[in-house]
Amino acid sequence: MRRRNHVISNSHAHLVFVTKYRREIINDDMLTRREAIMRDVCESFGAELREFNGEGDHVRLLVHYPPKIALSKLVNSLKGVSSRYPRAAYTGRINRIGTGSVFWSPSYFEGSRGGAPLSIVQEYIENQKRPA
Repeated sequence: MRRRNHVISNSHAHLVFVTKYRREIINDDMLTRREAIMRDVCESFGAELREFNGEGDHVRLLVHYPPKIALSKLVNSLKGVSSRYPRAAYTGRINRIGTGSVFWSPSYFEGSRGGAPLSIVQEYIENQKRPA
């Protein structure tokens, strides 16, 4: 629970970001680097990245965020920063796959963890098939 002067909240979002054209671009090293970047972005927003994992064509996050944050702004920053910073290190790999100058698809999935217990969502994210 997050406690502030006028609100007590427990907001979690399950986010999924897909690569452009759903191309299998992401490898383990890229996934690890993006996790570190997304953790930093979440901290700068006052949010907490509770879980992170992914596969070759997408990443999944479980974010605990305060009510003062517009989730769309957090998502925009997460996708923007995680696309820009590692681009130089992986330019050759990304260009060979053919996504152009864009890494993520412009759309994303956001679901509150309302129905499923948090432990089930965490387990689901942990069990993603991490690329080798």
